[in-house]
Amino acid sequence: MTRGANVALTREIPGLTSLVVGVAWDAGSERVLAENLVLALLLCGPDSRVLSDRHMVFFNQLTSPEESVAARDEALDGDQEQIEVDLRRVPAEVSRLVAVVYVNEGTAQRRTLGQLRAVSVVVRDASTHRELVRSEDLAPVLQAETALVLGEVYRHGGDWKFKVVGEGYRNGISGIAGDYGLPL
Repeated sequence: MTRGANVALTREIPGLTSLVVGVAWDAGSERVLAENLVLALLLCGPDSRVLSDRHMVFFNQLTSPEESVAARDEALDGDQEQIEVDLRRVPAEVSRLVAVVYVNEGTAQRRTLGQLRAVSVVVRDASTHRELVRSEDLAPVLQAETALVLGEVYRHGGDWKFKVVGEGYRNGISGIAGDYGLPL
């Protein structure tokens, strides 16, 4: 799927109740960069703002408060990191789940997402591991960015949809935090 494209997940796949949102990247010889990349999922309200600092799921906060979203210990199926979402348990006040990847190191290192050979967001059915959606390679347009909004799972009427975003941030996770109201 290309940037800006979306798909009606639960309308096209009746009975879909849980997802795995993953990120697949190729860092080539940039091993240190690959070791410092982090996938996070932000649980946002209708205003596209994170509900609280407890509503960011990543390596340092493995589940959302109500445990509808959880980071996986080990990624499967070729993804480097994955986060699982039980759509039935996502609180009603959460209207979108925003998937981001960022470089988790000080700016002194100057590693950027532009060093990646490839990066894409992948959505899978959590029960079967079947790939439902894969974004286009988002790496070719990246340069000095240190964070990237990959995509979002969002409510639309009574269904869940997925949209590829692909928006980079040169000011890293702090830029994403500012846009999504995440207190850091």
